[in-house]
Amino acid sequence: MSANTETIGVVSVARAGSHNTFAGPAEWFSGTVNIEMLFIAPDPATVSGGLVSFEPGARTNWHSHPLGQTLLVTAGSGLIQHWGGPVQEIRPGDVVSIPAGVKHWHGAAADSAMSHIAIQESLDGNSADWMEKVSDEQYAS
Repeated sequence: MSANTETIGVVSVARAGSHNTFAGPAEWFSGTVNIEMLFIAPDPATVSGGLVSFEPGARTNWHSHPLGQTLLVTAGSGLIQHWGGPVQEIRPGDVVSIPAGVKHWHGAAADSAMSHIAIQESLDGNSADWMEKVSDEQYAS
C-alpha cells in the first residue's frame, strides 16, 4: 500500500497522485502513451482499471480482451475501430463497450490528445491479447 493510501475500517482511499504511472510499451502502442494504473482489485476479483493518455496520433495495437473492456472517455477526441468495422470518433463522456474477444484498437485523433479510463477483467491472469500494429492506412481510414 502506498504512503498516500488511507484505510479506515475496511475502506481504503488511494490518494490522487499515488498511482503507478508508466509509458505505454512500444510493443503495444504507437506514439506517446502514458498509463496510470488506478486500481487492481484484490483476489478473488479480477478487474483492473487505468487512466490511459494518448498524445495526438498515438494509438493501441490491434488487440482483444478475453472478458471484454469498457472505456470511459475523459478528455480530448479519439478514435476506435473493431476489425472489419468503420473508424468511430469518441469524445469526453462517451462510454465504449467492447465485447469479449473482439479485435479492436483505440487512440487519439490526429489533431487532439485523448484520455480514457480503461476497465477490464483478467481470465487466467490475462487481460489482453496484443496483436499487430495499426497501419497508418488503417488509422487514416
